[in-house]
Amino acid sequence: MASDEKSVQLKSDALMEQMKIHLTTDAGKALTKKIGLVYQLNIAPKKLGFNEESYVVDLKKGEVKKGTYEDGKPDATFSFTDNDFIKIAAGKMNPQIAFMRGAMKIKGSISAAQKFTPDIFPKPAKM
Repeated sequence: MASDEKSVQLKSDALMEQMKIHLTTDAGKALTKKIGLVYQLNIAPKKLGFNEESYVVDLKKGEVKKGTYEDGKPDATFSFTDNDFIKIAAGKMNPQIAFMRGAMKIKGSISAAQKFTPDIFPKPAKM
């Protein structure tokens, strides 16, 4: 990986690591079977469209990878800031409201996008 100054540690990085593990569990495998779609997430540290980190959440193969999707087009692509993504994944922000407010941008299939809900993410462990 190229190490350049813009590489910022996103809160989302930790969530994506948990997601990788989650998809190897029975619950994760059931999710893969149920949804069967590929999502690309573009997560910006502060401002949409700037210094975004991309992740592919492949719910066909049951894997999460850093970088852009390379096997054609993802079913839906989302763009949001790190903080908004964390709020949506935690169920603290409604994805539809985030979209209407412009806090989240969507490209691709709207029906695929509607299946992208907070319950696909592992729940943070309670301390």
